[in-house]
Amino acid sequence: MSEPGFWNNSSQAQEVSQRVARLKEDIETFNGLQSKLDDIETFIELAELEDTSLDEEIQDEVAKLGAMLDKLEFKLMLSGENDRNNAILEIHSGAGGTESQDWADMLLRMYLRWCEKKSFKTQIIDVLQGDEAGIKSVTIMVSGEYSYGYLRAETGVHRLVRLSPFDANHRRHTSFASVFAYPEIEDDTEIEIDEEDLRIDTFRSGGPGGQHVNTTDSAVRITHIPTGIVVQCQNERSQYKNREVAMKVLKARLYEYEMEKKAAEMSKIQGQKRDIAFGNQIRSYVFHPYRMVKDLRTDVEIGDVDRVMDGDLDMFIEAYLKSKPKKQ
Repeated sequence: MSEPGFWNNSSQAQEVSQRVARLKEDIETFNGLQSKLDDIETFIELAELEDTSLDEEIQDEVAKLGAMLDKLEFKLMLSGENDRNNAILEIHSGAGGTESQDWADMLLRMYLRWCEKKSFKTQIIDVLQGDEAGIKSVTIMVSGEYSYGYLRAETGVHRLVRLSPFDANHRRHTSFASVFAYPEIEDDTEIEIDEEDLRIDTFRSGGPGGQHVNTTDSAVRITHIPTGIVVQCQNERSQYKNREVAMKVLKARLYEYEMEKKAAEMSKIQGQKRDIAFGNQIRSYVFHPYRMVKDLRTDVEIGDVDRVMDGDLDMFIEAYLKSKPKKQ
């Protein structure tokens, strides 16, 4: 950072500065732990020398050290290659028409509330409204350190059981919606995208957005022909900005695609079945005949459904992240 011309490349300089800040934070954490341990040893030595009881002071310091270690342990669970990155979150309604589309909309609200509690910024990049209610799909950019590290724990199928507000006979229905999280990939990551492999279409944005949005072809849809991956963005007024955001999403999707290919190859070599989140039911939300949310991967459950739907998801996310090292 002290080299002449360091700030000439602002994006690279910012990346290095962020890395330095993270390293300083790690060093401060270690020094803090060492200092707390030294304090405990000092209390023990004083108690032995003066033949007095300092049990309360020692227990208090040990409790503080334990809390610091718990915090560090959880941080180490978010030490994956992309865990610090921003996240791209997708929600797709399952089969079932209006029921599933309404459920997808409920999940969107739940995740937006969770992001708000975490002070993460959110931007809805693309949304496809349901036929009568709810949404068919939505793509959200979630910005904040470790947002992907947390949200990767939510990838999978979410199941809802409730008395349907759309059924005239008020019968119980089961609905499904899929959630997928991808890391936002930095521009310097080696994901090569050949322009000849892209089909780019422009169209008018649908839904609310004002006169300009609805009367100009500002929305952008990009199809990556070799993989069949399709992304689109209609949030911005500018076609250029919509294309820029869509390319970010495409890059993230292609990165995930390559990672899945590598994982599949490793599975074949090792002769083991891979635990693929896509298509797997990970959590049940029951509103009737009883009220409970249960994570089927960790068996964590809670009876306060409203609290969960208001974005209180940390108990499920933390339990899943803590369980992963044991499974691996």
